[in-house]
Amino acid sequence: MNKEQKETTQGSILIVDDILANLDLLTRMLTRKGYTVRAVDAGRKALAIAQAELPDLILLDVCMSDMDGYTVCQALKANAQTQEIPVIFISALNEVSNKIRAFDVGGVDYITKPFRIAEVIARVTTHITIRQLQRALQRQNDRLQQEVRDRQAAEMALQMAIHELERLANLDGLTQLANRRRFDEYLAVEWRRLTREGLLLSLILCDVDFFKRYNDSYGHQAGDQCLCAIAKVLRQTIKRPADLVARYGGEEFAIILPNTPLAGACQVAETIQQRVLALNIPHASSEISPYITVSFGVASVIPVLTLLPDQLVAVADQALYRAKSQGRNQVVAEIMSTAE
Repeated sequence: MNKEQKETTQGSILIVDDILANLDLLTRMLTRKGYTVRAVDAGRKALAIAQAELPDLILLDVCMSDMDGYTVCQALKANAQTQEIPVIFISALNEVSNKIRAFDVGGVDYITKPFRIAEVIARVTTHITIRQLQRALQRQNDRLQQEVRDRQAAEMALQMAIHELERLANLDGLTQLANRRRFDEYLAVEWRRLTREGLLLSLILCDVDFFKRYNDSYGHQAGDQCLCAIAKVLRQTIKRPADLVARYGGEEFAIILPNTPLAGACQVAETIQQRVLALNIPHASSEISPYITVSFGVASVIPVLTLLPDQLVAVADQALYRAKSQGRNQVVAEIMSTAE
């Protein structure tokens, strides 16, 4: 029986009894009440049909020649496909022990023979109704669970999208380093933290020497490739989780180094200087080297409440200006005075 047929009836019932007269009577009686009925005279047949068609209810005799009803019911309840089908035992056995055993193996009701038609109809109607309500409740629960899963998936996708937008909002599109916005935020955070802890904060500003001439000579695409190559050097050099490398603007980069003294920051700058030079990026328009070089300004301070992060940037920028005015391709450092 297909799904459309099932929906146009009161429900589907499988009758299992090895007495043909009982099968005939029950089939005619239940069919007149609008049920779709399938009748078999053996337990093994019943198991095969139940698994193939999944009836809404099974009327099951206890005493049968090939397999007793208790064994059939146990097999039904042991099978994940058929274990939810309600089973009403219908038997001439009238002892309390027989009824108890029927319930023990999973039956939902017990009717004794000779049965009364009105009683069979009433009990069948009750258990079919219960079964249909259980299925409706299960479908509702399934829909609710799916809605919950869909909502959770949507919320997760939204969170991922938000995180991705935040990540993109904090990244420089060309170099994939932190952008100026992220630099300003992080410098402010570390400034407050190190003010509380009384620890050093160092800042490196670096500028690609004669970069405008490089762009004019080799083109902006080559200029972009040059900046990306330098950004890669910075990422490979700066590895501590607390450090931040950012594209400060144009051909300028900035490096925030918490808990780092001036000497350590200078060593970092010198390492970057050497690695950039080792890239051997030709720069015929440079006045100081046939290859791309970088100038560095380094500043260090223990942040205090009377100072602002911008003042550290200004000191590092002054040091960078000195490095460029003194011939470029060098590191110049200054300790920021807390008296400023």
